[in-house]
Amino acid sequence: MVRSSCRSGRDAKWALGLWAARVFHDREGDLRVPRKHVEHLGRRRGTRCQAVRGADEAVVMRLGTWVDNTRRLGDKLAEERRADLDAFGMRW
Repeated sequence: MVRSSCRSGRDAKWALGLWAARVFHDREGDLRVPRKHVEHLGRRRGTRCQAVRGADEAVVMRLGTWVDNTRRLGDKLAEERRADLDAFGMRW
């Protein structure tokens, strides 16, 4: 097992999803993401997770799936995570 100094898997996935949601919201003005939408986020350089992900990889997020799954789990999310998405006008 490779151990690294990066955040836990769930926290890292949340941060990536939130980043993709922010990019989508800034471009589209809402968070009405089609279920099959994929957000291309460019390249991530020099991350703390290099041992796991590589230093210069393309970052792609299946945002539609992430938003849909997050919406379904809405009642179980921590308040701060709900607030993060509420700031983008998330439809629960």
